[in-house]
Amino acid sequence: MPLLIRPETPADFPAIRALTADAFREAPHAAPPVDGTSDPGEAVLVEWLREDPGYLPGLALVAERDGTVVGHVMTTRGALDDGDAPSAPSLGLGPLSVIPSAQRQGVGAALLAATVDAAVLLGEPLIALLGDPGYYGRHGWVAASRHGIGAPDPAWGDYFQVRLLPAYDGERGAFRYAEPFSRFE
Repeated sequence: MPLLIRPETPADFPAIRALTADAFREAPHAAPPVDGTSDPGEAVLVEWLREDPGYLPGLALVAERDGTVVGHVMTTRGALDDGDAPSAPSLGLGPLSVIPSAQRQGVGAALLAATVDAAVLLGEPLIALLGDPGYYGRHGWVAASRHGIGAPDPAWGDYFQVRLLPAYDGERGAFRYAEPFSRFE
C-alpha cells in the first residue's frame, strides 16, 4: 500500500493525538501524563508545540495510508547558544509517532526522510533529536557531541543526536528546544 507524506491539517489533529498516545503508551521512556488523561505526555506536547512561536507548519508531517493517518512527526524551531554570538537557528525534531500496527514498515523512516528534505529546502543548518542511536544512526544521525553541540540535559549522552544539513556552517553550542519541551524537566 502506498504511503503519502504531507503536512498536517487541523482535520488530522484528533488522529494525531490518538496515534501519538498509542505510539508512546508502552514506550519505556515516555513522558508521564500531564493533562488529567492517561495519555503519555508526548500526545499533549504536540498540542503545546502547535501553540508555540517555534511551530513550523511545513515541518509537521503526517504519513497517510489508504486515507488513514498512521504516522506523524513534528519539527520545531530550536536554537544553538554558544555564549558569545546571538543564538543560531536550528531545528528540534520530536515527537515522531507511528501507530503500533504500522511500526517496522518504513513509516518512521519515510517521515524522517521527508523532514530532512523539507529542512534542506528551507535552508536549515541542522536538526537535533533525542532518540535511540541504533535506530536514528541508520538514517544519518550522529551524536551531537561529535560536532560540539550540547544536549539540553548532559545525561542524554549519545542519545542526543543531530543531522547536519548542507547549510550547516560549523555552528556549535548548547541546543535549546522550543519552550514546550522544558515543561517536562
